[in-house]
Amino acid sequence: MSRMLSHSPEFVASHDSFNVTTYNRPQDLVVARAEGAFLYDLSGRQYIDFLAGIAVTGLGHSNPAIAEIIYDQAKTVMHQSNLFHSVWANKLAKSLVETTKQAGGMKDAARVFMANSGAEANEAALKFARKYGKLQSPDKFELISFKNSFHGRTMGALSLTPNPKYQAPFSPMVPGCKVAEINHLPSLDLITEKTCGVIVEPIQGEGGINELSADFLLALRQKCDQVGALLIYDEIQCGLGRTGKLWAHQHFPREAHPDILTMAKALGNGFPIGATMITERVEKALQVGDHGTTYGGNPMAARVGHYVLSEVSSAAILDGVAAKSQKFTERFQKFVAEYPKLVSGYRGRGLLLGLQLTSDPSPIVNAAREKGLLVITCGTNTLRFIPALNIDDKIIDDGLNILESVIAEHYKTL
Repeated sequence: MSRMLSHSPEFVASHDSFNVTTYNRPQDLVVARAEGAFLYDLSGRQYIDFLAGIAVTGLGHSNPAIAEIIYDQAKTVMHQSNLFHSVWANKLAKSLVETTKQAGGMKDAARVFMANSGAEANEAALKFARKYGKLQSPDKFELISFKNSFHGRTMGALSLTPNPKYQAPFSPMVPGCKVAEINHLPSLDLITEKTCGVIVEPIQGEGGINELSADFLLALRQKCDQVGALLIYDEIQCGLGRTGKLWAHQHFPREAHPDILTMAKALGNGFPIGATMITERVEKALQVGDHGTTYGGNPMAARVGHYVLSEVSSAAILDGVAAKSQKFTERFQKFVAEYPKLVSGYRGRGLLLGLQLTSDPSPIVNAAREKGLLVITCGTNTLRFIPALNIDDKIIDDGLNILESVIAEHYKTL
């Protein structure tokens, strides 16, 4: 792929000093536009996008149908207060519950709280668990998360994201938070009569594409029931068709279904939205005034979410995810066989995949970007692949060809 000189470094040099220093971005890429599975910089250089805004644009960048929805809704009503009923927030809540049950997910799903992001969806879940627990006992306020999990950057979600790099600058954390280990049954002893909620990703994303076992999730569900704690599944990254089913927990026994399910990212395909779905058991613990939001469930976001849900729950998308996943994994098998000193394995489901390297993946990421492919990392030395769910097969092949050329070049230096 021929590359042209980018104007991005000059733009960054003249503007970046006005930004708060919270991101480490490459200096040679300023996104000017996007379409489908491609991003374009200020000079029109094209990049194959294997990260989809970090599992957000599941239906592709600048999706025409979503653009039309946003335009039409902007002419109708963009925002209203939650003091009044909203047409699209109500439609989305109803559709989330009914579509989830029809798909075979969260068997007791009943109601939905609308938010603006994944962190906010998780904050609502944690508050609901605290309220539920305190109605049973003043001492029932402890929350459990798991090693290598990621639940967000707000203080409650951060307190359950046990990464010293994220937590240390802002300590002390919210009290009552403990850390267990996935797929390690003895760690479930941390769940006691003082536990009000347990939050877990059925497949960890940021932590390295780590999947929980069916036996562990069943044991976790049973332990929560035993002590009267709520089980929260964070499917912000692994849900909404990403694994080839509407929800990742559908790959596990029905008996392990959660009390609370959180979502965001792909639900808006780029428009900010989050949601927290609960059972009637949780609903009974809540009352007017327990939680709220200004923008959550606004008509624009809810209408977009309603459309996205109808698409990502369709057989066309879900069956396509399985087929596209196979294209990735077949090439990954080849990488493992041909470059064993660099590529040690792969894991994941659907289009939530990780390619495990034996060393720092940064040289691979940077070289791939230079050749027109965008990939990101997670966990320890893992390349993460979370492209649009409807990415074209040829684009997958083109991207993997670039990746293999980079891997082959790097392999010669080992």
